[in-house]
Amino acid sequence: MKLFSFLWQNSRGTVVSAVLVGILGGAASSGLIILVHVVLNRGEAASAALIWSFVGLCILLPVSRILSEMLLVVLAQKTIYDLRVRLSRQIMNTPLRRLQEIGTARIFAALTEDILTISTGFASVPNLFLQTAILAGCLAYLAWLSVPVFFGVLVFLILGMFSVQMGFNKGFRFLARARELQDHVVTHIKALVEGTKEFKLHQARREAFLADCLQPTADQYRRQNIIGNGFIIATASWGQVLFFIQMGLLIFILPAIHYLSKDGLTGYALTVLYMMVPIGVIGSVIPNLGRASISLRKVESLDLTLGEAREAEGSIDTQPQSTLANLELVGVSHTYNGDNDGSKFTLGPIDLTLNSGDLVFLTGGNGSGKTTLALLLTGLYSPESGEVRLNGVPINDSNRGYYRQHFSAVFSDFYLLETLFGLQDDDLDRKAGDYLKQLHLDHKVQIRNGNLSTIELSHGQRKRLALLTAYLEDRPIYVFDEWAADQDPTFKQLFYHKLLPELKAKGKTVLVISHDDHYYNVADRIIKLDYGKIDYDTRNVASRDFRTELADKGLFVGQS
Repeated sequence: MKLFSFLWQNSRGTVVSAVLVGILGGAASSGLIILVHVVLNRGEAASAALIWSFVGLCILLPVSRILSEMLLVVLAQKTIYDLRVRLSRQIMNTPLRRLQEIGTARIFAALTEDILTISTGFASVPNLFLQTAILAGCLAYLAWLSVPVFFGVLVFLILGMFSVQMGFNKGFRFLARARELQDHVVTHIKALVEGTKEFKLHQARREAFLADCLQPTADQYRRQNIIGNGFIIATASWGQVLFFIQMGLLIFILPAIHYLSKDGLTGYALTVLYMMVPIGVIGSVIPNLGRASISLRKVESLDLTLGEAREAEGSIDTQPQSTLANLELVGVSHTYNGDNDGSKFTLGPIDLTLNSGDLVFLTGGNGSGKTTLALLLTGLYSPESGEVRLNGVPINDSNRGYYRQHFSAVFSDFYLLETLFGLQDDDLDRKAGDYLKQLHLDHKVQIRNGNLSTIELSHGQRKRLALLTAYLEDRPIYVFDEWAADQDPTFKQLFYHKLLPELKAKGKTVLVISHDDHYYNVADRIIKLDYGKIDYDTRNVASRDFRTELADKGLFVGQS
């Protein structure tokens, strides 16, 4: 089974130790039933040796069981931890474009539901080894009592296990289909949560979404789970029936065809009856292991998918330069393929040069490629053709991780953390406090040891906190994607006329994606994209008749 090979690959020594201790516990348990049978057949008081043997086995059994289970619990938890961390690192090292293609629902399901299912499966492994050892001990005792009876029971067990496994496999196939549907269910639930406001405002849309998307997918998921678990439940019941059939054959048929003493028959019956417990436990454990194997395959398929597109981040031990000398995009292009209609959108080829202290505004219509250009510029997308150069050095997979450390960015779909991770500065709280005052957030947010007291703010205020984080990073290149789009006039004025000029004065290179033509005269350059191509690149704005030039290009600039 996939789960056992995974455990074996991760820690063979611990697995072997746990199995050996489990076998010892199984032998102790089997020894107890043997001892009980011997004492019952003696017809006289037990000797001191038998009593002490019984005491010793009673002590050995729980000690070996505890030790075996603890070894495998430690191993299981370590394996789950390693799996979760490895998968998290894989996600961190996977190209952004590939992650977007995979989808957050699939990744989230793997990191949560699948890991939990695998954990449940691992928790069943110790008991499986112990019960298997007990079963093996019982079979060994049967072989000692009677070789023919042993082989008869063994053949019956093998045939029974084969039929039971066929039923389990049938159920697992349905559960595997249910797991595939789970990704779609998570996607719909994500849409339900994130689109709550829109659904509440449009009843017809809400009902159509529930009737055409969420309910059918959830219903298929439900049906596959019911059928799969139904096969597993029926198979487990069939296993119990087989056990009683075996018992009936032993006590009714065997004496008729083969002479057995009363003591011998009692020993066979007692041993087979004792085998009922491990067989029942094994039957209940197998479904958990099957579900865990399904989840493990799902996680590993995701891991493989991510691994195929994994980036070589390279070393980032070298500190990024404090200011930029030269950043070039030479013939850079990137293509998006439509999901179903075969449509394509290509950005580029783009030729662009940015220098230290440049304050550049990037504009253009929706879908013109502004954010894609920013993602290419920051190294979050890799160009399909062309080359990005930092101070004349071409950027590739070996140095892209280092290259990215030169950028601070606030994208339109930014994510805000409650802790200023990765900022090593003894004076961090004071600097952050100063920026909070400038951004008029000091009355709502405090910073203690790099931790924000709250991020439960309006979207515009959260954007200001994201800007605060970017400023504290103090990188040589800044990218702001429609930062001021939902800010009130006071903070637009602060952003365009104070914060951006301050960055420029420090020698920072700043790219601002903006439609605020009211503030275009702040820029050194204005670049307009149109259908993935640079329509124009206006340079040295401050030294020209700015209004006339942009009016000639179809843009109006109001008074600032």
